[in-house]
Amino acid sequence: MRANIKSVPSSPTLETHTDPRHSICLPWVWPLFAFEHMVGADALLGAQLTEEAFKYSDDILHFASEAHKLDYELKPVWATLNTTRLNLKTMLLRDFSRKCEQKVPIIIDAPYAGHSATIADFATDQSLVRTLQKNGLGHVYVTDWKSATDDMKNFNIDTYVQDLDAAVDAVGGKAHLVGICQGGWMSAAYAARFPNKVCTLVLAGAPIDTDAGYGAVKKLAHTLPMTIYQQLVDAGGGRLLGKIMLASWKSMNLSDQYLKKYVDLFVNIRDASYVKRAEEFARWYEAPLDLPGVYYLEVVEWLFKQNRLAKGKLVVLGKTISLKDITIPVYMLAGDADDITPSAQVLSASQYLGTSESRMAKKLVRGGHIGLFMGHENLQNVWPGICQWILSYDIR
Repeated sequence: MRANIKSVPSSPTLETHTDPRHSICLPWVWPLFAFEHMVGADALLGAQLTEEAFKYSDDILHFASEAHKLDYELKPVWATLNTTRLNLKTMLLRDFSRKCEQKVPIIIDAPYAGHSATIADFATDQSLVRTLQKNGLGHVYVTDWKSATDDMKNFNIDTYVQDLDAAVDAVGGKAHLVGICQGGWMSAAYAARFPNKVCTLVLAGAPIDTDAGYGAVKKLAHTLPMTIYQQLVDAGGGRLLGKIMLASWKSMNLSDQYLKKYVDLFVNIRDASYVKRAEEFARWYEAPLDLPGVYYLEVVEWLFKQNRLAKGKLVVLGKTISLKDITIPVYMLAGDADDITPSAQVLSASQYLGTSESRMAKKLVRGGHIGLFMGHENLQNVWPGICQWILSYDIR
């Protein structure tokens, strides 16, 4: 792709203009105006379509088609072949198992926070599932949480913990649990409620002590009143709609989400590997899930505002649970630049657990949130060690 672009148009304002370049409704057309600077306005408008304009017209059309595809057409896919072990109202339990000597199956409890569980099997070279398989953990399952339909709007935390219990029963009644992101607090809550049904617990980027550290999620939870969150649910007719969440996430970084990513795509439109990576990410990021309103509001208020899990005040399936009831081996993995789940929220879990210090492991790695469980460096250099740690306690 041409590297000597003379200038890139600045982000348009919210003012009303007749000039179409000021429309924020079609951000993927912005690089057309960079093209104007390359070939001249007359050529771009077709008055004097020069040889230079012809040269790049295919790129413009390819870019416009690809940008629309990334934003609206792609759906999540699994990188690894699997079958459905269990089909519940809340989830599909994905079975990636293959022959191995592992005694206790492992369940990756994927986050149910607005995006697909395919984050655990993102791409052939970025797959936590495949990393576990390659390192002796062949009996792998993933909780593929479903987007909430209207008849699910009153589902609550109990609903999801109960179905996680059904998943554990479906694989034999005992499991190693790997809770990633929001799946971490759910796995910890499950292990505290059913301590005899979990062999080991891995908490990767998991918010356990939500009062610890500093991050965007904590700030929003502690500053916005519950009425705001209730209004979001009301706007979705009792559900938190994925498209509302996606717009909120994007608004936290307007320049990247509504300008930079389109300019980058335009500049790299001839790079097939770049486009492929962009499509892989869009399949996950641009296809958000809807959440039940009751579940969402409980998570915000009980977990993030009141920190009930860490404080031993969370009631799960009729019982007040305590992290002190977790005495199994626990591994805590955190990122030093994680602004979603600050490292302190993960690592400070150790002070609340009943697990002996000799059976706890902590690791702080470089990088942010998503890289903890899909970044090349961590999958290659960190997770193999976690796999060996799990296997050292693989006793039924």
